[in-house]
Amino acid sequence: MRIAVGSDHRGVHLRVKLVELLDRLGQQVIDFGTDSQESVDYPDVAEVVARKVSSKEVDRGILICGTGLGMCIAANKVPGVRAAPCHDDLTAELSRRHNDLNVLCLSGDILGEKLVDRLVEIWLKTEFEGGRHLRRVEKIAALENGNGKA
Repeated sequence: MRIAVGSDHRGVHLRVKLVELLDRLGQQVIDFGTDSQESVDYPDVAEVVARKVSSKEVDRGILICGTGLGMCIAANKVPGVRAAPCHDDLTAELSRRHNDLNVLCLSGDILGEKLVDRLVEIWLKTEFEGGRHLRRVEKIAALENGNGKA
C-alpha cells in the first residue's frame, strides 16, 4: 500500500516513529512532514497529503498535528477525502469498516507511541464492509459534489 504521511511541527516526533513502523510493515511511505520544531501551518501539509489521496497517487494518508483535529478539518476540504481523528481501537476499526476512511488523523500531543502503533496497524488491516455503508459513503460524495439531498 502507498501511504502519504505528513505532520506539522507538533507531530514531527511521532511522524518519524510512524514512518519507521510503516516501513517495517512493508508499506510504501511518501513523507511530507517538516523535520523541525519550527512552526509550520498544518493546512499546508494537510492539503498536500489530501490531494495525493484524492488523486489516487497514494492509497491512504496519515496526518499528525497537536490534536489531529486541525489536520482533519483541512483534509476534509479536498473532494474524495474522508479524514477523521482516531484515538482508540474502536474508532480506528470502525473508521475503516463503516466509513472507508482514507486519511487517518492523529494527535502528536495526546497519543502515546504504542497506542499510535496499534491504531495504525488496526486501521491498515481493516477492510471496508461496503453494503449499507457504501450507500452512506456515496451520499457523502454526493454532498461534496453539491448533489446531496437535505
